[in-house]
Amino acid sequence: MSKETIRVPDVGSSDPVDVIEVSVKKGDSVEAEDTIVVLESDKASVEVPCPKAGTVLELLVKAGDRVKEGDPLLELDTEAGDGGAEDDQSSGDEPENEPAAEKDQSGDNEQGEKEEKAEPKADQKPAKKESGGTREQTIPAPDLGDIDEAEIIELSVSEGDTVEAEQTILVLESDKASLEIPSPAAGTVKKLLVKTGDKITSGTELMVLETAGGGEDESGDDQPAEETSGDSKPGGSKSGESESGGSGPARETSSTQDSGGIGEHPAKSGAAAAGRPSRNVHAGPAVRKLARETGVDLGAVPPSGPKDRILKEDVHAHIKQRMEQPAAAGGGGAPDLPEIDFSEFGPVERDELNKLRKVAARNLHRSWVTIPHVTQFDEADITELEAFRKSQNKALEKEGVKLTMLAFLVQACARALRKFPRVNSSLEPSGEALILKDYVHIGIAVDTPNGLVVPVLRDADKKGLSQIATEIGELAAKARDRKLSPADMKGATFSISSLGGIGGTAFTPIVNWPEVAILGVSRSDTKPVWDGNAFQPRLMLPLSFSYDHRVIDGADAARFTTYLSGLLGDMRRALL
Repeated sequence: MSKETIRVPDVGSSDPVDVIEVSVKKGDSVEAEDTIVVLESDKASVEVPCPKAGTVLELLVKAGDRVKEGDPLLELDTEAGDGGAEDDQSSGDEPENEPAAEKDQSGDNEQGEKEEKAEPKADQKPAKKESGGTREQTIPAPDLGDIDEAEIIELSVSEGDTVEAEQTILVLESDKASLEIPSPAAGTVKKLLVKTGDKITSGTELMVLETAGGGEDESGDDQPAEETSGDSKPGGSKSGESESGGSGPARETSSTQDSGGIGEHPAKSGAAAAGRPSRNVHAGPAVRKLARETGVDLGAVPPSGPKDRILKEDVHAHIKQRMEQPAAAGGGGAPDLPEIDFSEFGPVERDELNKLRKVAARNLHRSWVTIPHVTQFDEADITELEAFRKSQNKALEKEGVKLTMLAFLVQACARALRKFPRVNSSLEPSGEALILKDYVHIGIAVDTPNGLVVPVLRDADKKGLSQIATEIGELAAKARDRKLSPADMKGATFSISSLGGIGGTAFTPIVNWPEVAILGVSRSDTKPVWDGNAFQPRLMLPLSFSYDHRVIDGADAARFTTYLSGLLGDMRRALL
């Protein structure tokens, strides 16, 4: 018998996810790729396949448990007794061998290894003494263990930035985990040697850091010296200097922002406007992503995690505090709703919302209260387009392609977004600038039994009708089968919500932040339209275009829907 522990794979997030279904039981025989559990995150449900065939010896989770990457799911008696694999898996049960994301949070083992690698690099490139008593050292990637290659998915610093010891400088992603790389010392980033998208290995040079040259004697007095990076190296002593000398102003800034929700340290205003925290913070990729999505300055969030790490709960608490402050000051905050016992009036039943619906509700509420919505209504004459669609479906039937009106809508919207780039933008949280995107990724709202999901069709402006129709069908099928990955729902620049197959004449869709507009489509209907001489029966498609009035003016919204209606009325215009 070859016993092996099957663990949670990379699910695209370092945060715990819910086990909503266990598909096997003790004693079951499973084949490779058979689903063993179904996990649900804030973004989607994911079926976890068994990596190999065997017999289930023991289930280590049950429905309702919360797990993260690397947690054990079940014990499997594999048919091919691979002792090496068994040894590797069993060794992973020890607390010391947590997954890479966990090791990054603790910062102990990995930091020690990183320092061992960083020292020879510093020796190879001796410190360059300057008049101010500073030196330059090259910061290498730490030992990545059994990870052969990892991709840089986020650079957290820029050239010229001042960093503290243990501050995250970049985030790596491999096929196993996401991993934050901290700076081993405090100093100033003189030069970045890598960029987002680069693939690196252990020891790859990351950046050149200018540090103080005479801080060795201060490390013993500093609280963070318990970490290996602060014990014997100049980087550690600089960490002490930064913590003792720099943390005071940083905390003061945090206090100012918390009290009013709008304070900003003058020296960091540029970083905050660029989407980075106004002070150095310790937070994981998931927390930083949440902060970007909600427009929260992490520099204003009080940390509650170990070693002053900011957790998701801290961000949510900060948002709640900011929302409650206007109400306390007599402003326009929403009042507390009273508790009502509906059972007094008749029989009731409580139906708990699933996580997908809860997250959707929070996101919709955030968009509604933060974005000044306006909806522009229009109609498109699709009489000729519908006739063309039906004729082409007969020709494409042998190829297995079915053109829907949604495919034409996506292509027309892609062309319109290129003509009106403000509709394809995002507003910086500071409200001071627009981010104009040179790509067109369109989100398609899909109704599923578990709730509404919005998979993303990428580079819609570069694809033909047949390819768009095929990909829409594939995304819709993945959504209904709970096969969408987090990557399938990221990066949209514009969304379409089509209710044409259900009914209705018009509606006001809510903008999906950080996008600035969304198109709602209702059921087409044949109406009498005056052509100058007589009323003619024409097939008219109702359009509802909701937009962020901070970014798009009413006149621009009218021009957008007029242009879009013209394209749908005669798709030959897309060739011009």
